[in-house]
Amino acid sequence: MKSFKIFLGIALILCGFCSDLHADIYCYVSKDGVRHFTNTPTSPQYRLYIKGRPAAPAPARLPNNFDDYITMASEENDLDFSLIKAMIKVESNFNKKAVSRKGAMGLMQIMPENLNDLAINDPFDPWQNIMGGSKYLRTLLDRFGGKIALALAAYNAGPTRVEEHEGIPPFQETQNYVRQVLRYANIIGDND
Repeated sequence: MKSFKIFLGIALILCGFCSDLHADIYCYVSKDGVRHFTNTPTSPQYRLYIKGRPAAPAPARLPNNFDDYITMASEENDLDFSLIKAMIKVESNFNKKAVSRKGAMGLMQIMPENLNDLAINDPFDPWQNIMGGSKYLRTLLDRFGGKIALALAAYNAGPTRVEEHEGIPPFQETQNYVRQVLRYANIIGDND
């Protein structure tokens, strides 16, 4: 199981760095319980595990009107600037008034039940939202041993789901979310 988690983590991270590549990932479990992965199945035993999608085109230029807040939040919570900015890109596309169909609000899409714990009075205030979302990400990174992919999956799907699945949950939305955030973080980091 540990090698599976390592493989999946590496695979998702690499997906984030490969902007021009995409492939389906197939898996089968042998009789001795070993999971086998490939992007080119050689037998009908393999089943689709992760559906690959072409990566979105690289952003020509991301807005910088929240960069000062992102810088302060990254310093206060010991987070990478590019990771926070990438999350904002994926969560709300820099729309400070964004509301998801599940009720998440603001730039970092904070759920209403988390507002008090994160000291957020106005989820549409960019400063409060970025500070609260960054604080929450820091707690998730601490909870999941500094593993960025797991913390991102927990931010998207909830920490109990990551724990239940002992890794990134098999939800297409969550897998895409992790992949996109890591990809944008890499692009932003390269352009600093």
